[in-house]
Amino acid sequence: MTDLELKKHAVEVRKGILTGTHAGKSGHPGGSLSAAEAFTYLYFEEMNIDPKDPKKADRDRFVLSKGHTAPGLYSVLAERGYFPKEDLETLRHIGSHLQGHPCIQHTPGVDMSSGSLGQGISAAVGMALSAKISNDSYRVYTLLGDGEIEEGQVWEAAMFAAAKKLDNLCVIVDNNGLQIDGPVAEVNSPYPIDKKFEAFNFHVINVEDGNDFEQLRAAFKEAKETKGAPTAIVMKTVKGKGVSFMENQVGWHGKAPNDEQYAQAIDELNKTEEGLK
Repeated sequence: MTDLELKKHAVEVRKGILTGTHAGKSGHPGGSLSAAEAFTYLYFEEMNIDPKDPKKADRDRFVLSKGHTAPGLYSVLAERGYFPKEDLETLRHIGSHLQGHPCIQHTPGVDMSSGSLGQGISAAVGMALSAKISNDSYRVYTLLGDGEIEEGQVWEAAMFAAAKKLDNLCVIVDNNGLQIDGPVAEVNSPYPIDKKFEAFNFHVINVEDGNDFEQLRAAFKEAKETKGAPTAIVMKTVKGKGVSFMENQVGWHGKAPNDEQYAQAIDELNKTEEGLK
């Protein structure tokens, strides 16, 4: 798929994020928008998946370790055809299969329930180890927040993954620089993130612009070619990317747009889409 095609899908993913959070009157748009390109690249280019057979045995697995950015995951799953886009309007509603955090029992395409920060990477490590033990070919991807990696369990999992040489594991850190309480550098600095993963014997790839498909393509190619060690892709992104009044604003970590804000955001994304034609 070309970068232009991916960009068009990413715009649709962003629209879905906003539609879901607006309809649910709650949710986490900021960190969902920052990872829109990563979601799009994984589900449209990188991973071996089939929306018509969500549980196929040899599929690649994805674990959303920062589970509160479920609006981003749901939106890309809908865009990829796992379920109707109309379902996004039921986000966080009673009886909906799209709850505030991903649920493996109810949502097609979700490989792991997640939401308690720090725990998703451990599940991903377990999946990768299972593949090695069973001599299966699938790869495992997990997306972490830069605030999330303040959790100690993340580093226990990282140590284990490297010790077991899980080269079928790709850890992606969404380094948008903001968490719920403010800048990560001020709350409890995880920097330097790359050096920490290197110290845990990961192969580390720094992506200067994680909202750029060309850079993501090169990073995931390098990750797939890496043998004998797990890979960590540390990508710098913009929180709230794609919506002018949300970009780099910590207040949009966990706040839904009202009617006026939703209309403005969708209008901006429509203009972005027009520019891609």
